[in-house]
Amino acid sequence: MPRRPPADVEPAPVPKSRTLVTLRKAAATCQACPLAAAATQTVFGEGPQDARVVLVGEQAGDHEDREGRPFVGQAGLVLDRALEAVGIERQSTYITNVVKHFKWVAKGKRRLHQKPNAREIGACLPWLDAEIDLIKPEVIVALGSTAALALVGKDVQVTRDRGKLMDTPRGVQALVTMHPSAVLRMPTDEYRELALRDLVADLMIVAELLRGKARRR
Repeated sequence: MPRRPPADVEPAPVPKSRTLVTLRKAAATCQACPLAAAATQTVFGEGPQDARVVLVGEQAGDHEDREGRPFVGQAGLVLDRALEAVGIERQSTYITNVVKHFKWVAKGKRRLHQKPNAREIGACLPWLDAEIDLIKPEVIVALGSTAALALVGKDVQVTRDRGKLMDTPRGVQALVTMHPSAVLRMPTDEYRELALRDLVADLMIVAELLRGKARRR
């Protein structure tokens, strides 16, 4: 069973009749938490409804907030590179975030990312639950600590559990790995390349899992 959001969170307007189209349309007007007020738009997930793998990040970033699509900034380029390295086509996956709005603080003309809090995560969980329930993936990839905590629970630690397939309350296993932005934050090109290799190694586990299973009809 998916976790319930905190008691002080307004219910997200998740429709009972669900397709990716109806979910995306309903999420566009969601104001279950204050983040919608400062965001340009809701950034919902994208990909085919029969995707075998769902990739879950933390939240929309500055580029994503402006374009309305997940993982289209620099972190998205890192993710694309890693997926290509393991032979997973991005367009065959469903890519989303735990939080569908960009949380930011102004610094001059720049909008700097801020980590979402428990209330904001709780407000958005019904959308993530609905996406996963509708797609019924064979495996989920938790990109970073926010996604890992939302999907697996409070006992997970990315540094300790990276590369592990872990059970989730949603009836599907999640592979825990770093967020692509963690690769970008490495201090040197050498460290960034090593971090990218780790991300690729983790995603290879997913690729081999998918190759070992017959594709769903």
